[in-house]
Amino acid sequence: MPIDLAEHIRNVPNFPIHGVQFKDITSLLLNPVVFDETVDRMVEAAQRTNPDCLAAIDSRGFIFAAPMATRMGLPLILLRKAGKLPGATLSYEYSLEYGQAALEVHAEDVPQGARVLIIDDLIATGGSLIAAAKLIEKAGGYAAGIGVVIELIGLGGREALSDYDLFSLVTFEVDE
Repeated sequence: MPIDLAEHIRNVPNFPIHGVQFKDITSLLLNPVVFDETVDRMVEAAQRTNPDCLAAIDSRGFIFAAPMATRMGLPLILLRKAGKLPGATLSYEYSLEYGQAALEVHAEDVPQGARVLIIDDLIATGGSLIAAAKLIEKAGGYAAGIGVVIELIGLGGREALSDYDLFSLVTFEVDE
């Protein structure tokens, strides 16, 4: 019988603020069989985008993108929070509910014209994933798609990313 990934994602009520139902992937990571299955499914979905490389969003995107990149034999580009990469970087700022944030990349890490698949753990409103796609494009790559483990339905993330090929493995309504 196939593994139901949703059963392995812990719900944490009222985190980080009251009223939010936080979807915690750490419970999924505690089971090596479930984590391996998650990566297998991500790789299977990723292959249809025919990427030249993967890009992972700091920090939980790293968890899934690193084993995906090795299994797919592809380079992995790190999209970090501002100030975390040494050397010359490109930056893309975006708005959060509570302020501004920025993602950065080493410009030379993105091959010109490369098809880049962006990986993260979750999509809610889509803000950080839009910033990631715009940053890849600013660096000269092409955002070939976006892959996440969890998609929260009802927060507008998929709609905000309608210009991009998006796949998710598990969906939850925002009140679940």
